[in-house]
Amino acid sequence: MSFVEPSVERRSVRLFKQKTDGQSDTPTWLTLLNSLFYVAVLLAVVAFGYYLYTFQRDQGKLTLYLPVLLDGAKVTLIVSILSMVLATILGFIGAVGRLSRFAPIRWLATVYVEVVRGTPIIVQLLLWYYGVGYVLSTIGFDPYSIVFQIMTALQSNSLVPDQFNAYFYGIIGLSFNYGAYLTEVFRSGIESVSKGQIEAALSLGLNSRQTMRHIVLPQAFRITIPPFTNYFITLVQDSALLSVLAVIELDHQTFALALPQTDANVKMFVFVLGAL
Repeated sequence: MSFVEPSVERRSVRLFKQKTDGQSDTPTWLTLLNSLFYVAVLLAVVAFGYYLYTFQRDQGKLTLYLPVLLDGAKVTLIVSILSMVLATILGFIGAVGRLSRFAPIRWLATVYVEVVRGTPIIVQLLLWYYGVGYVLSTIGFDPYSIVFQIMTALQSNSLVPDQFNAYFYGIIGLSFNYGAYLTEVFRSGIESVSKGQIEAALSLGLNSRQTMRHIVLPQAFRITIPPFTNYFITLVQDSALLSVLAVIELDHQTFALALPQTDANVKMFVFVLGAL
């Protein structure tokens, strides 16, 4: 005997048929709009490729500027990856602190998140480089000298740039800032796992550490992937702020090449090439 209302049953059968027939719930206009977007992107790529070809053919500037911009892009990518790795570590530690039952640790993590997220990142970068860096230098801590001596022992001191301190404090500043944002990402991911699953795992004999490792973290990891990716993209963009610390990254190289140009077409070409 069935207790399902006829209208609900008919609706379920209709939805089942749609799924089995391979039909999608996405509206036709949305599918068309999505297709037009990809076509527009493809046309833009083709048009810009033709623009690069004609510009190189007429003025031969591409082979002159591209290697310099690629060097800047390499620095940007390295700085962004290192900063994101450190920010991930800080974010996980901060999330554990925010969820701690020990009040002082929870308060300290909360203050870190609220203060860092409530102040401009460029101010934090300047404080790290000109504030913390200066204080540490007065007590004899110089990252450049330490790394240079280590690399000298490895016969690779040529790899240490002259502006190493700017790179060092720039990476620390970006990591410290984005660690606060990732703290909330990881905390929300952990708290999104239902308490029923945690209680079930504990009732089956798993301890708190095993429950966190095998039940909570795998689910929280999948949940945090989209915001984590968004923050990495934003961090790559914010790495341009390191140019105020004399870090020779992509933004710095682009302006260094474009500003001296007197030809407006060449200047626009360099800016567009650097933006891509």
